[in-house]
Amino acid sequence: MNPVLGIIFHAIGGAAAGSFYAPCKRVKGWAWETYWLMLGVFAWIAAPLLTALIVMPNFFEVYDSVPIKVIFWAYFFGVLWGIGGLTFGLTMRYLGISLGVSVALGFCAMFGTLIPPVFEQFFGDPASGETTITELLTTTSGQVTLGGIAVCLLGIIICGKAGMMKEKELSVEQKAEGIKEFDFFKGITVAIVAGVLSACMAYAFTAGAPVQAKAVEMGLRPVLSNIPLLVIVLLGGFTTNCLWCFWLSIKNKTYSDYANAPKGFLLLNYMLCMLAGTLWYLQFFFYGMGSTQMGKYDFASWTLHMALIIVTSNMIGLLTHEWKGSSKNTIRCVLAGIAVLILSTIIVGVGNKLGAAPAVH
Repeated sequence: MNPVLGIIFHAIGGAAAGSFYAPCKRVKGWAWETYWLMLGVFAWIAAPLLTALIVMPNFFEVYDSVPIKVIFWAYFFGVLWGIGGLTFGLTMRYLGISLGVSVALGFCAMFGTLIPPVFEQFFGDPASGETTITELLTTTSGQVTLGGIAVCLLGIIICGKAGMMKEKELSVEQKAEGIKEFDFFKGITVAIVAGVLSACMAYAFTAGAPVQAKAVEMGLRPVLSNIPLLVIVLLGGFTTNCLWCFWLSIKNKTYSDYANAPKGFLLLNYMLCMLAGTLWYLQFFFYGMGSTQMGKYDFASWTLHMALIIVTSNMIGLLTHEWKGSSKNTIRCVLAGIAVLILSTIIVGVGNKLGAAPAVH
């Protein structure tokens, strides 16, 4: 175990997650559903398969060695998580990178921490030893975690206030210059859905734990054990996104985009999608590696990951002028909301460290 190396891995993963959408803003002449699907091909199919083949050429044998229900549940939760990923993309479409990522991850922190103990309370096995919502309410660690969730909600409210201030201050032309489809209320709605369903990634990893164990048993280094599992989980995510994007392509008659783009941009569009998809995949690649290195400090993994994503996404948002034309008060408001969101992830991390609160992975 090497916590310093783990922090470096988390920093790389957080930077990748916070910046993956930036290349999409350079795509020309394609509808959202076109470049999102192409991003997904690279993020959820090509990158996981290529990585798995490189680190473990016989990784398909791992699947033959575990019960079929393990594969099914990992894939199923991947499908549900895929809906969260889809709405996460829509969040940035309507709110931009900085506000969209901050709000969506705020909800993800809140629901990602609450959903597992609620599930265990009503549907889990009492003998499993997993934390329930009752334990959260009656233990010090649980109460600290819930306090972190309350702070997280405050951060979301502050960021939301900044979004409404921005909407009032900017002209239609200014909004289009920074974020072409800025719509605060649509963005908040899909951010809630993204936060709830993104928590299903935790269940996918839990359900697929035997895959990781078998991969290690077959010789794969523990630090890379999540890679064969990611092939299954991300296939589930691709299924959801593929169906939705195909439906939008038919509805909006944008299926010709794949062969058309402004002069000189067709190949560039594909390359930008490949870059965005690769960056997207790297967040989980390095998150998984970082978690294996944290040892007794594993509680900090989710905290580090989310904080670094929020910081990175907002740095990119500022650099790409998403808040151009906003008043100083609005900028101060969104920065305050981001700071509160980061603080909330730290508080949740402390709650996890105290013992009983569930760590989100």
